[in-house]
Amino acid sequence: MSHTGEWKVRLHLFEEDDGTTKAHVVLDTGVTELSGRGTAHCNPADTNVPEIGDELAVGRAMTDLGRQLLTTADRDVRAAAGTRPPDRQTAGWPV
Repeated sequence: MSHTGEWKVRLHLFEEDDGTTKAHVVLDTGVTELSGRGTAHCNPADTNVPEIGDELAVGRAMTDLGRQLLTTADRDVRAAAGTRPPDRQTAGWPV
C-alpha cells in the first residue's frame, strides 16, 4: 500500500539582547500540531555569534519535537496493538 503525505513545519527564531536565542518549531500534519522549543545562551566570555545560537536553539527545538513524535508513535502503536485480536497460539500439527 503506497502512502504519500505532506507535513508543514514552521520555525520561529527570537534573539534577545542578553545573548539568548529561542526557537519554536511547529509541525502541522493536517490532523494535529506538535511544537518543540529550544534555547541557547551565549557565555558572556565568548564572542556572540548569532548563527551558533540559532543552530543550537533550533537543534534543541527539533530534538524536543522529535521526542514528542516518537512518544506519539509509541502510544499509537500500543493503541493499535490493543485493538486487534491476539494471535492464536496453536500446538501440535497444523490442521
